[in-house]
Amino acid sequence: MQITFLGLGIMGGPMARNLAKAGHQVTGWNRTPGKDIPGVKIADTPREAAANAEVVWLCVSDTNAVEQVLFGKNGVHDAVRPGMVIVDSSTISPSASQRFAQKVQAKGARFVDAPITGSKVGAENGQLIFMVGGEEGTVAHLQPLFSAMGKSVVRVGEQGKGLAAKIGMNLIIALTYEGFAEALTLTNSLGVDPKILLNLINQSMVRSGVIDYKAPFVLARDFTPNFPLRLMLKDMHLMLDAAKEQNVQLPGLKTVVDIYNETKADGHENLDYAATLLTLEHRAKAAPSSTATVKNRGYESA
Repeated sequence: MQITFLGLGIMGGPMARNLAKAGHQVTGWNRTPGKDIPGVKIADTPREAAANAEVVWLCVSDTNAVEQVLFGKNGVHDAVRPGMVIVDSSTISPSASQRFAQKVQAKGARFVDAPITGSKVGAENGQLIFMVGGEEGTVAHLQPLFSAMGKSVVRVGEQGKGLAAKIGMNLIIALTYEGFAEALTLTNSLGVDPKILLNLINQSMVRSGVIDYKAPFVLARDFTPNFPLRLMLKDMHLMLDAAKEQNVQLPGLKTVVDIYNETKADGHENLDYAATLLTLEHRAKAAPSSTATVKNRGYESA
């Protein structure tokens, strides 16, 4: 297929590369010039990239970025024609995505929301999971492309429902990791070796995929961004906005957002979201103790 891929960052770059490796003709575009993806021809604008495309795939940072890429100056909308399929793997507002879809569909094209989970490693290895909102026939038509980039495709329902599922998934990830980070901070202050705690976690019902993935990075004090904190914080605001639209209360999430805001203020917004641990540790060290000091074990704070 003739594919346009817009957004060649942490996730989009490997996705575009895997499409090219699968034999598709891929033209890419990135907001920041200088991206060099093997097998991908680079265009100067989204409009130019989409000119001859059968499928236009987006993976950009936020709702505003999607709107600009689609409808801004030299945007995709100028190149949209009947029969074209536009797929958005960005994590954005479900209600905004539905508005974008209506504008695209008015020109005879089809629109699918297909946000992803699997982080940087999944993108690089073609092991992403797609949560898809769109017509069944269109999703089936896209299956060869999904297969080139991922291991699983779940059609959640009509357009917008993939994004609804994605922000729910990220809510679970954020709360689960924060529980792990708080447990590490507390038990370390009480003298428990983090490696021993992790061994216990792995033998119990507490074990989770989130902890399995994050623990090696955390124990190595490696906060290189697999998923930057600023983007997870953006997703949290999407969750809160969607909850407000639906009159749903998310008290646990609101508390975690406070931690993220503090971590951002500490200058860690471009680190992995696991860096909230640094803020928790800083708080623990700064707080006066009314008991004898317990020596921390296992690792020292960066």
